[in-house]
Amino acid sequence: MMNTIEQITAAQRKLVASLAKARNRRDTGLFAAEGTKCVLDTIDAFRLHLLAATPAWLDEHPEVASRAECVSAVRADMERMTALSTPPPVIAVYHIPEPAEWSMTPDELVVALDCVQDPGNLGTIVRAADWMGVTTILASADTADIFGAKAIQATMGAVSRVRVHYCDLPSALSALPSGTPVFGTFLGGENIYTASGLGPGGVLVMGNEGRGISDAVAPTVTRRITIPSFPAGRPTSESLNVGMATAIALAEFRRRQFK
Repeated sequence: MMNTIEQITAAQRKLVASLAKARNRRDTGLFAAEGTKCVLDTIDAFRLHLLAATPAWLDEHPEVASRAECVSAVRADMERMTALSTPPPVIAVYHIPEPAEWSMTPDELVVALDCVQDPGNLGTIVRAADWMGVTTILASADTADIFGAKAIQATMGAVSRVRVHYCDLPSALSALPSGTPVFGTFLGGENIYTASGLGPGGVLVMGNEGRGISDAVAPTVTRRITIPSFPAGRPTSESLNVGMATAIALAEFRRRQFK
């Protein structure tokens, strides 16, 4: 390990640990990413404020250890800072990006989240969107914070390629270019596998884990679709997890492009 790397200070430990709370992330404009894969996948996508890692990790990653923002930390330090159940060998602290302007482009496929509250589900949706080539997610203000530790971890680095735009969702959907199809997942909607006119572009709205799409957002939906269970009539679980449902729906939209 390079001798110039300093030991982490008590103030730095306190800062990293504080980012587990949304209020502190808002106040500081910072968020944390934990674990080797997550850090390596995000380090070039966000402005680095601080990186704390064990000496062994820094030795194994000299290209990262050379950065001025790096400090060395022992396992006890990592245990005090982590928001995960098992302390990782590295934690990076990044600046939260400023909200960017966004406008719908022709044939773009966008996901819109209406009060998806579980951060693990949100992270899974971001990961699925990344795999399916979706780079924009619109999210209602009451959707979980993408920069929370659990959500960041669940994205597996996809947060570096998919931007989540928090907004007044009914207003944002109402302001879309005329003729933009807005698909919403509802029980009793058209069978997604037989429905015509899916893609390549449009907005796919996914609702809250328990309540589905809200009354405020529902009027903006122009096509109601559903993912049917198989076989028809067989007793099944009450519903799909919203992360799983998003992945299935996006896969069907993309499958149509191979025809």
